[in-house]
Amino acid sequence: MRIGELAGIVGVTTRAIRHYHHLGLLPEPERRANGYREYGLRHAVVLARIRRLTELGLGLAEVRDVLADDAGRELAEVLAELDADLARQEAAIHERRERLRVLLGDAERGVLSAEGPVSPELGAFFAEMARSTAGREGPESAMAAKDRELLALIDTTAPQEDRDRLLAAMSPALTSPDAVERAHEVYALLDALAGPDVAGLGDPRTEAAVDKAARALADALPDSLLAELGTEGARAVADGIGRGQDRFLEAFFADFAPAQAEAVRRGMRLLMERGEQ
Repeated sequence: MRIGELAGIVGVTTRAIRHYHHLGLLPEPERRANGYREYGLRHAVVLARIRRLTELGLGLAEVRDVLADDAGRELAEVLAELDADLARQEAAIHERRERLRVLLGDAERGVLSAEGPVSPELGAFFAEMARSTAGREGPESAMAAKDRELLALIDTTAPQEDRDRLLAAMSPALTSPDAVERAHEVYALLDALAGPDVAGLGDPRTEAAVDKAARALADALPDSLLAELGTEGARAVADGIGRGQDRFLEAFFADFAPAQAEAVRRGMRLLMERGEQ
């Protein structure tokens, strides 16, 4: 087949084919007596693979490395891998559509989180929190919004197994009606520590407010969270300092007002003391 026919079959332009020739990605066929290049099935298979790899987000240099690994393989092997590539993409599209279906359902029920899209597990967690707080008056707590943002960040960055364990550990503190009331009491106390009239740490009134918020936070946090974090993890939060290359906790506390950060650290120390009793 001619270059135009090859381009039409695979769904690329003749200019792209010539570019791939120039880069050495696609071998050039020998010219026939009539001066035209005659392409075969192997060219179509390789060109289709280049298209698939670039559609998956690989750069042309990466595509060259992948194609080099294919050298000497049988045509059936190349075709099988192409089929596997398509199957993986099909599964990924199906998974994304399922997530969109859940999000659209949440939107119809009025429980779509502003932090979304998130995983179905965290979406269900947020929906349960929303149901538990339905009917509360007044603006939303700034600290409650920070909590959701942090969970959404963990949802994106943590391995699924770690994320699921953390959600299970946090669930008792944020989903039952009594626990939700305690959580909102903590949110209010922490929000108050960020006000413009709050004196610095060391001021007796600020120290009293920090201690009150810390005790309320420790009372609201479930033992399951301490069990999930472990002693080392809980101590890292209490100290507010990451380990080694981990600078996340420092960034986490830097997002709080000084009195808020100190209340969270003291609350975690109180939780640790409860676990030791």
